[in-house]
Amino acid sequence: MAAKVFPRLTIFPLLLLISFLIPSSHGGTISIYWGQNKNEGSLADTCNSGNYGIVNIAFLSKFGNGQTPVLNLAGHCDPAAGTCTGLSSDIKACQASGIKVLLSIGGDSASYSLSSAEDARSVANYLWNNFLGGNTGAGPLGDAVLDGIDFDILGGTPDHWDDLAKALSGFNQGKKVYLAATPQCPFPDKWLNGALSTGLFNHVQVQFYNNPPCQYADNSADNLKKYWNQYWTTIQAEKVFLGLPAAPEAAGGGYIAPNVLVSDVLPDIKGSSKYGGVMLWSKFYDKGYSSAIKSSV
Repeated sequence: MAAKVFPRLTIFPLLLLISFLIPSSHGGTISIYWGQNKNEGSLADTCNSGNYGIVNIAFLSKFGNGQTPVLNLAGHCDPAAGTCTGLSSDIKACQASGIKVLLSIGGDSASYSLSSAEDARSVANYLWNNFLGGNTGAGPLGDAVLDGIDFDILGGTPDHWDDLAKALSGFNQGKKVYLAATPQCPFPDKWLNGALSTGLFNHVQVQFYNNPPCQYADNSADNLKKYWNQYWTTIQAEKVFLGLPAAPEAAGGGYIAPNVLVSDVLPDIKGSSKYGGVMLWSKFYDKGYSSAIKSSV
């Protein structure tokens, strides 16, 4: 008697059909700023929390226009005395666990500007040689090679930031220089529009706080969603992050409670293919916010 033959289960086509039926969403990561409050814990502890995929060391607050660059880490260490080189081991440990570590340049000091394309190239060379592996000597943060540069430009002039982005992106000696930018949510950004127009930025973390026209306010995310969908997810960048304060006292406005972010905001903005995640200001203020949203980001 011949053995009975049963039809083979076509599992792969079935899984493929299911994948088409399930609405797509884009997983993201959390980007955090560290360095502006000595009471926020160490860089190693920040990375060991497991909550962040990107850490922005803030800030190189003075540079350009012939000025001697100044790194300000607000009491964590003294760059002038060489005590910040001890951060090198922390940076390497962060990177070993898959976290990108960037140097954020700018901030609200407004002690920076670029006077020409040549000045921009000079700043790029400084960044390359001191933070990005351009020479064999140790820079202000030791011999660790950072993953890239974050443009957090809030003052000076809008001129030549595009030249700086182009110069930095030209360094390709064995390791790509990752470029990030942190513009304000009113569109186009007053200072970084020219730089963003180059299309060279890997991720853009838009500050949806301290900006009434486009931040969460009066229990409504309508303006935020409008600016996100109509403007920011149309720019030339690989990924766009939603920048938020990690506590009400971290900013003058724009705070969104974690449960509201998870239920009302993230479901809408994650539909964009350019969604990269959430940026938080800052590690000092993040006393549970990132933990509350991580699984939904």
